[in-house]
Amino acid sequence: MSILYIFIFILGLVAGSFLNVVIYRLETEEKIVNDRSRCPKCKHVLSWLDLFPVFSFLLLKGKCRYCLKKISWQYPLVEIGTGILFVLVAFYFPYFSFQLLSTKLFYLLLIISALIVVSVFDIRHYIIPDKIIFPAIAVSLVYNFVVDFVLNDYMRLDYVFSGNGLISVLFLLLFASQFFNTLVAAFSAFGFFLIIFLLTKGNGMGGGDVKLAFLMGLILGWPLILLAVFLSFIFGSIFGLALIFAGKKKMKSMVPFGPFLVAGTFVSLFWGEIIIKWYFNLFIF
Repeated sequence: MSILYIFIFILGLVAGSFLNVVIYRLETEEKIVNDRSRCPKCKHVLSWLDLFPVFSFLLLKGKCRYCLKKISWQYPLVEIGTGILFVLVAFYFPYFSFQLLSTKLFYLLLIISALIVVSVFDIRHYIIPDKIIFPAIAVSLVYNFVVDFVLNDYMRLDYVFSGNGLISVLFLLLFASQFFNTLVAAFSAFGFFLIIFLLTKGNGMGGGDVKLAFLMGLILGWPLILLAVFLSFIFGSIFGLALIFAGKKKMKSMVPFGPFLVAGTFVSLFWGEIIIKWYFNLFIF
């Protein structure tokens, strides 16, 4: 089991290294693939010794081998963060961990990678890239429809209502579908953030956050989306107040909200059910 986690962590490090390339080239609008990695400062082509996740950063002491300028801490942090998140997926979804080509595992790793790019890019540029968010939404819609509706819900209820396929579908969509559950969560989150966006005229919430909220609903479903949104505002408030007290920001200063939405999503994905059960147990005497 530990060997599996080590493998998944290394896979996450490699994926994180690639995500750093994606983040950088989204900004420069370069081709993401079919081009050699270069130093963002001096543009020198990097050798294979410079491309080992984390280890190259440590060996080079955080400086480019060629121009000796500092390498951003973003690179090792994204790589390590991706590795940790990949391990969390393997740990909290163990029945998929032993099937490395599992649809569920592949989907979660792909979506987590997209959310990391969204979060870091929003921190750097105060914008959530459509080139990432729209494909992630499309993948989530297809996954939820095929896996939750076609392969699970419909086949199960079609057996129960054998001979009444249309009735089965209608009953499923209205009352029992996990796919319908995720759609309700997605549109609820989308509508909530859209209202904030319209009321504040884009000053209190960006359009990218609205689209990200829709993706969150597709990932988490109901009621985990409620927890994710709640945690996002808590995290954002704490971080914002800390910056104000530290003198780094003012009350009207802009702070990217995407990273807090992503953090709320991760917490809800891995520990959401535990948190919700704990909360309701507070009211049980």
